Amino acid sequence: MNTAGHWLVSKRSLFKSQTLILAAIASHLLMGCNHDNSSTRNQLITNQTLTSSPIPDIRVSRRARERQGTVYGSHSISVSSQENLPKLRIGVQTVPNPTEQERMLKPLDDYLEKYLGREVEIQIAKDDQEIVDWLIQNHVDIAYLEPVTYLEAVEKGAKIQPLVAPIDQHTGQPWYRAGIVVRANSNITSLKDLKGKRVAFVEQSSTSGYLMPLAELKKQGINPERDFAQVIYAGNHIQSIAALETGVVDAAATNISSYHQQQKTGVVKPQNFRILWESTPITTFPIVVSEKLSPELIHQLKQAFVSIPDSFEGIGGSESAGYTLVVPADYTPIQQLRQELNLINFPQP
Repeated sequence: MNTAGHWLVSKRSLFKSQTLILAAIASHLLMGCNHDNSSTRNQLITNQTLTSSPIPDIRVSRRARERQGTVYGSHSISVSSQENLPKLRIGVQTVPNPTEQERMLKPLDDYLEKYLGREVEIQIAKDDQEIVDWLIQNHVDIAYLEPVTYLEAVEKGAKIQPLVAPIDQHTGQPWYRAGIVVRANSNITSLKDLKGKRVAFVEQSSTSGYLMPLAELKKQGINPERDFAQVIYAGNHIQSIAALETGVVDAAATNISSYHQQQKTGVVKPQNFRILWESTPITTFPIVVSEKLSPELIHQLKQAFVSIPDSFEGIGGSESAGYTLVVPADYTPIQQLRQELNLINFPQP
């Protein structure tokens, strides 16, 4: 536009009679152009202001894309709507140290209440079976379960779906491994050497502490009830390794990630033990949600968990690096193992 204006003015010697008119036109056009540029700049500034306004899940959305190829938009709830939203009830199983568990769950409770804009109540169950009962009876909306417990709950009639699962800090993936551990000075060098020995499992509802080791043992022709001198159920992964450390058993089934965590915290001295066997990867513990919740709330819950800061500790005390989305098919291999071992719980008539 400046060039056009200059050209018009420079021709005044040829068009003297039109100088004033052309100058006025040029001036008008220049002002219009400047106005357009100013409007464009103002629009850009406005857009930049809107784009750069704080969006809580911007950083985590990038992480969500890396994990799942899914990006969720931010969701805001008006103050008036918050007052009418029902309480969200979350069920978790108790851990050996209730005080430590309360410390770990408090940040999650606060985070979800702020993110979802509603009250959150975390209920501690005495065992997996109580959580399953809560899900069937609709006493909780969300629960943190072992993979096997999730499958058992569905079989017993719980209307739930897996929502997210933690990313294991040791593998960097949403999976972990089961293992069998022996003492470092043990003469046990293979699973077949376990015949005639004393072995600790965690509990029969444990995926890594029972199902996966049992499947491998049976694949090698070993029947624990027939071939082991003694089988005990320790109740949790810490007690399983403790039974090995104190000489109560000769080998212990456990979660390899839990075993590494115990080493890190000093509960277990790595020089005293060695891993005899490790399983193939197992999808991590799902956080399941009631199908009775609205699709909008389920979507928001997915967003909330995927957006959770990496610094948060896992619900069950595991070392996690955030959460990723999961679907029922992720747990199909575990269900197939249960079928092969005749461990399916059919619904009661």
